[in-house]
Amino acid sequence: MIVTTGSATADERAPSPPARLSLTPGTASGLLDGAWWPRSRDLARELPALAERLDHSWGRVTRVTVNPAFWPVIPRKVPVKGHTVHVGWFTNEQDPHKLLLFSYSADRLDLLIIPPETEPAAAARLMSAATTSGSLLTASRLMEDERAAADATESRDREEEWETEGGTAPPPAGHPTGPPRSAQGM
Repeated sequence: MIVTTGSATADERAPSPPARLSLTPGTASGLLDGAWWPRSRDLARELPALAERLDHSWGRVTRVTVNPAFWPVIPRKVPVKGHTVHVGWFTNEQDPHKLLLFSYSADRLDLLIIPPETEPAAAARLMSAATTSGSLLTASRLMEDERAAADATESRDREEEWETEGGTAPPPAGHPTGPPRSAQGM
């Protein structure tokens, strides 16, 4: 078993599992080129697996930009096998749910960042939505839509649970709810 300390470099850490990544098929342009579902909010740990996966299929990742709202620590450089990826950040100009990747050969990819704590079913829906060719939905809009759908499902589930536990809906206005009047006062 390898134990690492907080001072370990990226090369000394245990290798990260492959990146959970889905890219838009074909060349139809939209606002997003795909989605990435990191396993943590540790950019120094997560970025190498993403860059390695893209280096082979898209081109060597040279630079990324993020919004700091998602990442508690943003390193300026992240070592990846054989090269270094430079990291920048923008607070107002960049959607907090988006990661921009740059390479020398393929220009730029815009990816939805799915929070690591997202349930697998929700992550699958978000990955599918982010890879819809020609979609004009922003990363934040996709996240808002997913939150709204989750809230509606949760509300419906609470109502169904309440109903199955013996709760009933309030009677319609003017509907008698008590015993007949002749039985009252006895």
